[in-house]
Amino acid sequence: MTTGTLYLIPSVLAEDTATTVIPPEIISAVAGLSYFIVENARTARRYIKTVSPAKVIEELQIVVIDKDSSEAEVKKALLPLQEGISAGIIAEAGCPGVADPGAEVVKFAHRQGIKVKPLVGPSAILLSLMASGFNGQSFAFHGYIPIEKKDRIAAIRNLEKEMLQKDQTQIFMETPYRNNQLLQDLMQHLTPSYRLCIAANITAPNEFIRTDTIANWKKNLPDLHKQPAVFLLYK
Repeated sequence: MTTGTLYLIPSVLAEDTATTVIPPEIISAVAGLSYFIVENARTARRYIKTVSPAKVIEELQIVVIDKDSSEAEVKKALLPLQEGISAGIIAEAGCPGVADPGAEVVKFAHRQGIKVKPLVGPSAILLSLMASGFNGQSFAFHGYIPIEKKDRIAAIRNLEKEMLQKDQTQIFMETPYRNNQLLQDLMQHLTPSYRLCIAANITAPNEFIRTDTIANWKKNLPDLHKQPAVFLLYK
């Protein structure tokens, strides 16, 4: 029996932006699927209905796979594909598998010989890198910065060290309600001459993207409280 295809379906980064950032290929894929593997069922249902209004949500099969899902749950989610049913993975925001638990589903799909089809869509990491003016030939994404003060400071110093040793753009994030605390720590522990790019609310009407030296940022820090943001460091 031919297996189904696993479609990797990017979702929006900001609310009410589907009409401007989601390409027709994604809309077509969603319209043709009835089985979805998602990170958050509520937001996924809303997104599906936005890009495919004709869908009857109650008729869809939606399985949640998040960071706490077990290997057995991931493998179970792929069983319909082994029976020939295609599925779509939808992340909470942005591209599935990129800083996203959907990567585990993709990993096991490959092991089981299931065709994987990535679709084009918004990625906060790539969009912020594009807009930063930093090295796009060599870069590293470090995910979320540690919460504990001691570990956080060590991580910040390590980012600076790696940037210099590898001539590499360093990309990282923080939980939105801790953005301002992270910003203060960056100002305190980074070399004033190095450059920081802050990309907040990417693709939203209130999008904010600016690259400047640490010294200049100190003169006028933005309020990033509860605003989704990506931070990039380079010399």
